[in-house]
Amino acid sequence: MKSNILIVIMAVVMLSACKNQPSKPMGGGGALPIPVVEVSAKDVVGYQSYPVNIEGKVNNAVRAKISGYIKEVYIDEGQHVTKGQPLFRLETDVQTQTAHAANAAINSSEAMITSAKAAVNAAQVEVDKLTPLVEKNIISKIQLETAKANLSRAVGQLEQAKAGKLQAQANYSSIRANIDFAVVRSPVSGVVGSINYREGSLVGPSDPMPITTVSETSEVYAYFSMNEAEYLNFLDETPGKAVKDKLNNLPLVGLILANGQEYSEKGKIQTVTGQIDPQTGSIKFRAVFRNPNGLLSNGNSGFVHIPKSYKDILVIPESATYEQQGVVYVFVSRKDTVYSTPITVEDRIDNMALVQSGLKKGDIVAVKGIGKLRNATLIQPVPVKLDSIVNAVKAIM
Repeated sequence: MKSNILIVIMAVVMLSACKNQPSKPMGGGGALPIPVVEVSAKDVVGYQSYPVNIEGKVNNAVRAKISGYIKEVYIDEGQHVTKGQPLFRLETDVQTQTAHAANAAINSSEAMITSAKAAVNAAQVEVDKLTPLVEKNIISKIQLETAKANLSRAVGQLEQAKAGKLQAQANYSSIRANIDFAVVRSPVSGVVGSINYREGSLVGPSDPMPITTVSETSEVYAYFSMNEAEYLNFLDETPGKAVKDKLNNLPLVGLILANGQEYSEKGKIQTVTGQIDPQTGSIKFRAVFRNPNGLLSNGNSGFVHIPKSYKDILVIPESATYEQQGVVYVFVSRKDTVYSTPITVEDRIDNMALVQSGLKKGDIVAVKGIGKLRNATLIQPVPVKLDSIVNAVKAIM
């Protein structure tokens, strides 16, 4: 019995001693070689990315000012046009006939004016002739009053004839304007979009769809949105008192096109709408980009990249991190033993984790074989350079 008790005690002591020793990798054979890097501080530039919709600086819907059938199309889609350039011509036969009738009305009113002037002159002569006779009591005043009444009536008819001519001229001018409107001209200089109506189509000012659109694209607007939390972070993190000051302090932004290529020109964020859309919970920004070669057009899409700079911040390879229950950890090596250590990551850029807290400059962290490690595992550290790990990941991507 005493021998059995002694054996049990010795087994417990040995088991306790094993627990206090650093764990060894499975399979035996000594400490596992693990690449490690030294935590360093550097300046890093990252980007906040937002999807954008691109529109021309000016987008004008081209509509007919009068109703009519399209008789000629002078331009084609994608063509550059100048302000005032004819784009379409509508059929004007009816307007031309109406213009002839209006012109005839002007001629008729001029004849009426000539006749009325003659009547006024005759009535005036009659009044002038009767006035001295009345003064000499040769004739009665009634004859003179009748003559004066005839003069007033003749003057009234003359004024009416003049008014008729003005009305006829106004009608003619209106009809001529409609004939001029039959030539649909470009409201701005720019690029022609899709042509929605062709020869033979009936168009008018109340059509729901314009004949075409002309976009002025020497500069383009890139519209993007931030959610409420992102917008509040923007207000907190960007220097300046008013929103306008904050926008002015933002750096130039890049534009990534739909094919993944970066646009050659940098842009500037100009405005923000100033209120959050209650339907989407977002607020809209507008950036402007130069478009000297016409590479961007109305309707393009892509992503805007807003630079975000970090000065002298601790960096480690992303491969050195792992996550458990929402907490990010790394394995810190001390005297050839790694210990699981929680950290706070500020950002992740170019396969690097930017560390806010939990590490200090000069710490040694494991960067590969993380899945094989446990807390207090004995390792054989293999020092490597940060760039070799980061660039190797980039090459694979």
